[in-house]
Amino acid sequence: MKQILVKSIGFYLNCLSFFSPKYAAKKALLLFSTPRKGNITKSQSDFLNSATKETLLYDNLKIMTYHWEGSKETILLLHGWESNAARWKKTIKALQQLDYNIIALDAPAHGDSEGKQFNALQYSECINVVVKKFNPSIFVGHSVGAMATVLYYHNYHCTHIKKLILLGMPSEMKDIFKRYVNMMGYNKRIEEQINEIAFERFGKYPKYFSLAKFLEKATFTGLIIHDEKDPVIPYTEAISINESFKNSKLITTQNLGHSLNSSKVTTHIIDFINS
Repeated sequence: MKQILVKSIGFYLNCLSFFSPKYAAKKALLLFSTPRKGNITKSQSDFLNSATKETLLYDNLKIMTYHWEGSKETILLLHGWESNAARWKKTIKALQQLDYNIIALDAPAHGDSEGKQFNALQYSECINVVVKKFNPSIFVGHSVGAMATVLYYHNYHCTHIKKLILLGMPSEMKDIFKRYVNMMGYNKRIEEQINEIAFERFGKYPKYFSLAKFLEKATFTGLIIHDEKDPVIPYTEAISINESFKNSKLITTQNLGHSLNSSKVTTHIIDFINS
């Protein structure tokens, strides 16, 4: 049923593109950037209420942050698409036992943060706001949260990052758009206009945003964790990132999917932070 709906939307926008390719592409991008999940559930709320909450302002949007105080280094946790800060529950509890100072946030249009649309570049600007407030030295990101962290590092030429942990992160922005175009069955008119609209909005075409390339000159240490059968982001992208990110280690998991929300992954994260 889901596949039929996806192809129906693709067919409708393809038809629309014959009359106005740019309008059809704008609709395609709106669909691409609008989360349909990520609200906080009752059980998640109970856990997040154990933190000190504070809203920070980015571009007139209230961004919710969570703080579990500790005496050691400050760690910033960044969730992925259609998720929220509670996805780090296992990791946060393990870090609390070791007395780390822990910060998490809900990305725009997720959890208790404001907004309706979302993209990695916007997320990276939110990270900048949070960093100014809490000054973390260790960053842990999943999927688009990892992407946003690398974009933040690239745009702000950070020198304060000591360790970077990337879970299920894509390597190339252009490939993300290509997979979306293929999934929806969009025609060339829409695909070309998506690239043009991206250039209008961000001043660069998607092909510019190579996360692997952005990490080539990184001097901090990194840990990359990726599942060999990840159905969302191909494992080959983790290999590409690892090859560019000279001070990184790649850990390959099996049967954990894209979410990587597992006690095994938590153990790898803790071991790396403590090393």
